[in-house]
Amino acid sequence: MVASAGKLAVAAAVVGLATATPTPPKTKVGTFSVPQVKNPGFKAHGPAQLARTYLKYGTKLPDGLAKTIADFKVFRRDSGSAKTTPEQYDIQYLTPVSIGTPAQQLNLDFDSGSSDLWVFSTELPSSSVNGQAQYDPSKSSSSKELSGASWQISYGDGSSSSGDVYTDTVTVGGVTFKSQAVEAAKEVSSQFQSDTNNDGLLGLAFSSINTVTPTAQKTFFDNIASDLDTAAWTADLKYHTAGTYDFGVIDKSKYTGDITYTDVDNSQGFWSFTSTGYGIGNGSFKSSSFAGIADTGTTLALLPDTIVKAYYKKVSGSKLDSSQGGYTFPCSTTPPDFVFGVEGAKFTIPGKFINYAPVDDSTCFGGIQSDSDIGFSIFGDVALKAAFVVFDQSTGSPRLGWASKDL
Repeated sequence: MVASAGKLAVAAAVVGLATATPTPPKTKVGTFSVPQVKNPGFKAHGPAQLARTYLKYGTKLPDGLAKTIADFKVFRRDSGSAKTTPEQYDIQYLTPVSIGTPAQQLNLDFDSGSSDLWVFSTELPSSSVNGQAQYDPSKSSSSKELSGASWQISYGDGSSSSGDVYTDTVTVGGVTFKSQAVEAAKEVSSQFQSDTNNDGLLGLAFSSINTVTPTAQKTFFDNIASDLDTAAWTADLKYHTAGTYDFGVIDKSKYTGDITYTDVDNSQGFWSFTSTGYGIGNGSFKSSSFAGIADTGTTLALLPDTIVKAYYKKVSGSKLDSSQGGYTFPCSTTPPDFVFGVEGAKFTIPGKFINYAPVDDSTCFGGIQSDSDIGFSIFGDVALKAAFVVFDQSTGSPRLGWASKDL
């Protein structure tokens, strides 16, 4: 879900709420040498080096040494996995998140198109709550109000929310950060009020577009990245069934073949990359570079208008339906697959994914729609659940990894 707030002005009428280079082949290597280079960021820590030696040879750390390094950052490595469950038609995927002490569990929409962790709270008027779980900072011993801080965010589909800010302990899939900014909603738009299963959003775009004022706050991922085994998180979304978000680990059992990495332009705060082209059904692949963002918080795939028109020419009975705001087609029609390129790799969105949802007894809405007037394409869940996707900051500059998987 693309956020629009503060300095960010994204004029996007997003349809549907929800709303590198390939890995080189291994070669034989003879003899080689590797020059040693000083790491300017390294800080000597005698106990840490002693502990490394104990751990290297499988020896238990003496109690005193264990206590000394318990808070030393280099040893606080972590990883975790969280199950994410789709609502009907995969409109969004909801993931359990624990907040506070004792833990209060809320089901949040993980959104790589925004950067605020905000939740329904007990500060909302009762008329705005329709069965959602509410974060109650007064019942958390670890909650601290961030004095003078406020937030306000609006999304491309017209939904919005605002409120005040606390810091509290947040745990996702076993990974914990003890001083995460939790934005407590005092107002939510009607779209969120009517979504009874969704208790808020957990933003996973870049912290530069967080909306807290006067001081922007870091996302959950940016706060935990340095403590993870690998500074990356992955999305393994599924078609009409539960998938997973993993933090700090790239699970080889969840993809096939190699991961193809491509550079990310995060200048607008998004996971933006350049697709290398497209194909329709069994037709030839057309090289055609276009920029898009990987957005777990948007339901559909929004692509350049020329590509969308070319696609629906191949869908029997399809039409641009102004009353529905996009392309529709008879539900009895089987749409062709759609292929998109990342560097030299190609990924296929099965036609059944693109038959998104019925609008009446005989007409269905397309899962691919035009990105007209947005300014960039959006690879939402219709595209993301067709691949295993790595959101990676482990190499010093952000990149996206894409791999095939069993669908």
